[in-house]
Amino acid sequence: MQESLLFLVSVPVSEVIGVKEGRVEIQPQKKVEDTDLDFTLFYVKRSSKGNGIRAPWSLGRTQFCCPSRAVRDQWITQLRTALKTHSPSRPHRLLVFINPFGGKKRGKQIFHSLVAPLFELAGISSHVVVTERANQARDYILKKDLTGFDGVICVGGDGMFSELLHGVIGRTQQEAGVSEHDLTVMLQPCDLHIGIIPAGDSQPLDVCSVHYQSTLVRYSVSMVGYGFYGDVLAESERHRWMGPLRYDYSGCMVYLCNRSYPGLVQYLPADSHVSSPRDNTRCLSGCRVCSESKERLFPHFDSSSSLYSTNVSQYSNELEGEWVTVEGRFKCVSLTCMSSSCPKSPTGLSPSAHLADGTADLILVRETNPLGFLTYLHRHTNTQDQASAEDPEKLCSSNTAGHSQQNLTARTERRNVTIREKRRGFVCGPCCTKPRSVSVWNCDGEILPHTEISCRVHGQLVRLFARGIEDSTS
Repeated sequence: MQESLLFLVSVPVSEVIGVKEGRVEIQPQKKVEDTDLDFTLFYVKRSSKGNGIRAPWSLGRTQFCCPSRAVRDQWITQLRTALKTHSPSRPHRLLVFINPFGGKKRGKQIFHSLVAPLFELAGISSHVVVTERANQARDYILKKDLTGFDGVICVGGDGMFSELLHGVIGRTQQEAGVSEHDLTVMLQPCDLHIGIIPAGDSQPLDVCSVHYQSTLVRYSVSMVGYGFYGDVLAESERHRWMGPLRYDYSGCMVYLCNRSYPGLVQYLPADSHVSSPRDNTRCLSGCRVCSESKERLFPHFDSSSSLYSTNVSQYSNELEGEWVTVEGRFKCVSLTCMSSSCPKSPTGLSPSAHLADGTADLILVRETNPLGFLTYLHRHTNTQDQASAEDPEKLCSSNTAGHSQQNLTARTERRNVTIREKRRGFVCGPCCTKPRSVSVWNCDGEILPHTEISCRVHGQLVRLFARGIEDSTS
């Protein structure tokens, strides 16, 4: 007698992509076998590579056979109703920008063969724009009619995402009559979502505006870095022919130069009762800190409106407070709105930074010997806190990277940081061919043209098609 095995698959409604009549396959190519009794459910399939390491999501597919067509249609209707009820933030129409030179010039192929079929499966319509020049996506968002679009998506690299970020924020401020260049005003949060490959959910994100005098220079969502990180970027631009290896090479060369720079940093500390860069909390999907920050950031939020209401007097009060001034010689100065984790730094520059709590973490690494700075850099490659030390005396030593008698790993809030370089000489190692009195600013991988800047954190300014950061250990 032939035995049959029954496998139970539990899938949250939020991870269901779509449901189709009949026996349907999407990958490796679309195939439909129309039957009266069957339907196919598509969902996000999660897997693990072992040792707690998450593997990329894949498309899961389960076929069901019903006793009659009426029962099948009833199942399909109920499932589609559940998707609309439990996932109201799912997009219906998206504006897609494709960089034809990105992804080894496979951008269009990737979209049409992998992304478009999933959009169709999820009931999402899209309008595709293949860019032909730099900043075309940004200009399109700023000038074209975007009525009916739920979000903008990019198929490309960091440069394309930056264009979408600046376009969406810029358009929102134009429509709200807000000047982006005014460091003292509150920017209007954006309704239009941004994504690379949308997962259907919505994740708010803090954005840091970078200003020079009375002019907006750039927006940052990751890190603004001076000193070591700025020098590495500047050096890597001279070796683009090396490909990705240029970053490792440039990092090594800049380290051997052992440069440090004089400067003055002023910042407005955040409320330590809200969160701290040393509280060992991780910003993961469903983060409590970020969720509770919405009421603090937008006390006049109207749930019946799609936009957050602003209060000028409330925002002007946020500029008040006791500013902290730190002056000295620094190996690097970093301001990050997120942990800035990457494959080479699993927990990032600031492991306890949050995506949407309205604050940024300021990390100041004072002048130190090469071995001390190497120790600091090495701590980024493991799970240790880069700002901790076993010897309490080292914690107060100005020669230890990242620490001094002043708390140099600080959480700042809203209009938060003013940084001035001081041209009073330099410290340079034997590998340097040209002495440098000043460094450059690395803003999300782009070199800024100014050394004296002011930064302000705008809490939950944009929203991404994302679910936040998943815990790779669970």
